[in-house]
This record gives sequence, structure tokens and C-alpha cells, in this order.
Amino acid sequence: MPIGVLRLGHRFMRDARISTHIALTARAFGASYIVYDAKAHDVKKSVDSVTSIWGGEFEVFFTDNPVAVIRDFEGVTVHLTMYGLPIHEVLEKNPAGGDVLVVIGAEKVPPEIYRLADHNVAVGSQPHSEVAALAVFLDRLTKGEG
Repeated sequence: MPIGVLRLGHRFMRDARISTHIALTARAFGASYIVYDAKAHDVKKSVDSVTSIWGGEFEVFFTDNPVAVIRDFEGVTVHLTMYGLPIHEVLEKNPAGGDVLVVIGAEKVPPEIYRLADHNVAVGSQPHSEVAALAVFLDRLTKGEG
């Protein structure tokens, strides 16, 4: 089951560290790649360095059109948001079996993303870090094998 992550938003002065942590978390918990909707080349360089030192296969991509990434994805799209269905309900009804694209935002996520996602999933109902949400979701999705 190939897993990808789409990161919506990257504020260059503010998000370099958090965007790097998202990629490192995705890599550590079983994702194969991450797509950023901004040309965060500093993040790519850091993540590529970790991958070359620690091994494994993980790629960093960029897109000018994140909506097209979601629309063109052939698999299940999961948008992590505290406004979604509880994680356990979604994972019980839709066991992993095919390709998964996990979408996480940085800033306010446009309503179109909620409509395009196959599932809007809440890891919790309180404000929390997207890094934490990604780690919990991937760990549960892969049943700890990530």
C-alpha cells in the first residue's frame, strides 16, 4: 500500500521547520513520498540528506496545483482535519488495501479540499499539530508497521 502525503501551504519564514518535520514523520511512519504546494527546496535538501544517511526510499515532490494532485490520485484520499469523522470510525469502515494520499494543511484549508477528499478524518477534537495528527494516523493506518 503506497502512502503519499500532500502538504497544503508553506509559509517560508514560518514553516520551514514544521514542513521538514512533516516529511520526516511521513518517512518514519511508512509514507513513500510527500508533495508540497510550494517550492520548499530547503526542506527537500534536509529530507534527502536524512534519507541518504538513514536509508530507505522517500521522495519529495513539488506541485503548482495541489487540487489536481488530489483529483488525479488513484486511490483513497484522506484529509486530516479536526472537523472530520473520528479516526477509528473511518479506519474500521475502510481498511487499508490500496494507495492512500494523506492531505494536511498549514493554513486555512479551502472548502474544495473537504469536498474532494474521500474521507475527512479527525485524529482528535482539540487543536493540535498537523505533525502529531500525521504520526497518529499513519501509525494506525499501517498498524504500527510504518
